[in-house]
Amino acid sequence: MNRRGIEPLSCAVAAKLATRGLRRSALLLALLGACASFGAAAQNVLIRNATVHTATAQGSLEHADVLVGNGVVRAVGRGLSAPAGAQVVEAEGRPLTPTLFGGITEIGLEEVSGEKSTVDQTVALGADTKEMTVRPEFDVTLAYNPDSVLIPVARIEGIGWTLLGVGTATGGSIVAGQGGVERLDGGPDPIGPRVLFVRLGKDGLGLSGSSRAAQWMILDQLIDEARGRIAPGHHAALLTPAGRSTLLKYLDGGGRIVFGVDRAADIRQLLRWSARHRLRIAIAGGGEAWRLAPQLAAAKVPVFVNPLSNLPSDFDQVGASMENAARLRAAGVAVGFSEGGASHNARKVRQLAGNAVAAGLPWADGLAGLTRVPAEAFGVAGQVGAIAPGQRADLVLWSGDPLDVAHVALQVWMDGRAIEMRSRQTELRDRYLHGDTGLPRAYPAPAR
Repeated sequence: MNRRGIEPLSCAVAAKLATRGLRRSALLLALLGACASFGAAAQNVLIRNATVHTATAQGSLEHADVLVGNGVVRAVGRGLSAPAGAQVVEAEGRPLTPTLFGGITEIGLEEVSGEKSTVDQTVALGADTKEMTVRPEFDVTLAYNPDSVLIPVARIEGIGWTLLGVGTATGGSIVAGQGGVERLDGGPDPIGPRVLFVRLGKDGLGLSGSSRAAQWMILDQLIDEARGRIAPGHHAALLTPAGRSTLLKYLDGGGRIVFGVDRAADIRQLLRWSARHRLRIAIAGGGEAWRLAPQLAAAKVPVFVNPLSNLPSDFDQVGASMENAARLRAAGVAVGFSEGGASHNARKVRQLAGNAVAAGLPWADGLAGLTRVPAEAFGVAGQVGAIAPGQRADLVLWSGDPLDVAHVALQVWMDGRAIEMRSRQTELRDRYLHGDTGLPRAYPAPAR
């Protein structure tokens, strides 16, 4: 295994899967002849005759080729020639996409949610005193574990990157802290700028004196402190020196602030407040966002929705609708997808996009919500989220429509390297279903 945690496709595994006749392995027969050319170094690869969903202004290209060299996309078009020694993958018309955005998750920050020693996405320094402690300088990317077993589980399903989110807890504040984009390639470091997370509405009531009005009061005070209108030594000051410096960066346009908020009334106040302070914001949740679609479009605020939010599960989402994404996009809002608390099920994010399409969102916008939209929103559009010359060769070849859960990822490439399509889940599956894995039997052999 190389330093990024990626292995070349195992010919033995490929052969075994192919002989078992699994639908996932339909393409493996085409890969078997060339899989030996994979190595630790970046390879030249030509993926030929694919339906290439570029997630760019080029749109989708039928019977197109993608040439990869030294870890990046070199060319996209028809009739491309393979350089000497390049591996050629015959896609046979199947869909090829960029690796997908897994949503705002805690992958690598949470291994077992019920075991506190494996959970790192919240800070609660004031928990014992029952006082709010505001630490915007808290950066969860420092706790990211590139060896998390959740990473291969998501990656073999076509999820190539995620935004690490920050949670709130008693002893913390509505200003949760900073996260960042992590590629699920086994590397330890985030890419792109940091993102600040703020929680509004009902989920922030316990951190704001049980009043939504107090949330705006707190935010205004924090801005006054960061701007120097409240002295650092004032008895009511909430920020540390590092906190003031961090918050000031975002106030000066140096990063995106993601607000977790659902209720239309709260979103309306957020738009007014962010316009007054000239902030770059995004919304996560947005259960009732469709009610302010024209205002969100005018303010150029991207919204990351859960298209399965339909029934009024709480008083912040009385107006929830499965047509939320379609209505927002029709008004000109950039729409992405995320599901709260989905670290162990990030692979299901494409099901969210598929449901949004079923509820009226154009298919191309469904794919954009898993590729281009989050890449642009979080400052990594030059690296991931598209198939274009110069972009990282993070690619997925699918058995069929990637927004249809009846289809699967046949092969994933990260930086042009084919990853082994194996995770703890597939190993458990094989151990229970097959006796030729080299692992101890899960159950005693049946008596004969």
